[in-house]
Amino acid sequence: MFSYSKDGITVASILDKRKQNKKGSFPIKIRVTYKRVRKHYSTGKDLTIEEWNLLPSSKSRLLKETRESIENSFSLVKTNVENLAEKGEFSFDALNLRLSKANGSNVNNALLARIENLRRDDRIGSMAISKNVLSNIEHFGGKNLSFDTISIEWLKRYEKHMLIDKKHATVGFHMREIRTIMNDAKKAGIIKDTQYPFGKGKYEIPTSEGNKKALTLEQLGKVIRFTDGNETTEKYKDLWFFIYLCNGINVADVVKLKFKNIRDGEICFVRQKTERTTKNRKEIRATLSNEIEAIINRWGNTYKPENYIFPYLTGKEDPETIKKITKDLTKRINARMKKIGNHLGFGDITTYTARHSFATVLKRAGTNIAFISESLGHNDLKTTESYLASFEKDERQKNAGFLTNF
Repeated sequence: MFSYSKDGITVASILDKRKQNKKGSFPIKIRVTYKRVRKHYSTGKDLTIEEWNLLPSSKSRLLKETRESIENSFSLVKTNVENLAEKGEFSFDALNLRLSKANGSNVNNALLARIENLRRDDRIGSMAISKNVLSNIEHFGGKNLSFDTISIEWLKRYEKHMLIDKKHATVGFHMREIRTIMNDAKKAGIIKDTQYPFGKGKYEIPTSEGNKKALTLEQLGKVIRFTDGNETTEKYKDLWFFIYLCNGINVADVVKLKFKNIRDGEICFVRQKTERTTKNRKEIRATLSNEIEAIINRWGNTYKPENYIFPYLTGKEDPETIKKITKDLTKRINARMKKIGNHLGFGDITTYTARHSFATVLKRAGTNIAFISESLGHNDLKTTESYLASFEKDERQKNAGFLTNF
């Protein structure tokens, strides 16, 4: 009945026929659509289909009052969508914060809303991080944490508290999650620019290089030739090698690969990590080499286009189950590779090592950065350059030795 559209965002009042109540009527909601994602906001009103059809022109006092109430709800959503769209800052999280501002929304509620949105979008990994952040924040700051409380000093105290039993990388995860909530609060007008605590000269999120490692070709050869006569070791070593050969593919993407992903002698896939966060689906292509074919033949399913390549999913799993299966498989691969790495004197080897090694081997061979970037599924060259730079300390140290090798 009421509708509005701006910058690819559509707002409309609808009769939500997905669930009928005991009175035989349906709830009236304000639906917002953006980038093919729909969110529904309650008006507190419900009507039968017949009443809904009569609503635009009815002179009934009851229906007229209902129409005015729906228009008020529509106008509230529309106004906030307009304001965010004009700034070029629209997101559902920001809209949710704006709409809840009058109800005294706080950081805890903002995180709860974010968790629900992530659950609805099947982003189970991100949802788990948000739930963990909420639990830790409530333990440290209580269950009614206002946005005004999140200051530079508060963040420093929270960081100190976290570092008692957590690593810098974990602290970084938490702080980036809080920053996301504060960004949305700023967009929604809940806090002023001067209250925003993140950035240069304010609170800067700690970074950690972690345990990033890339193997040389010589080391890779020793890893692949290693054998202890155990079939389980061979299987997980092969899966690790598959990750390396398949452009450093993530385990989450490995388990979802189907035989129909193999086209024209290439394995084609879209990274799950970036599928929902970028406007354009970026397809990655990896050459179906003899080595990859051999691994599939040894450990894969029977060929059918709709079959998964590897026997970890059936297609009946929900997102949370898929996440658990992925996590378990990653642990199994890492456990076997750790044993191999320690036996060969290379230290811990993980699935990340396979991805890192894929990138650095190509770089050291003189491969164009643009090709490496495309193969990794990065959205821009700066990301790839930064990614590669973190692995080159050993190379710099080696080259420094040449300067005094008189």
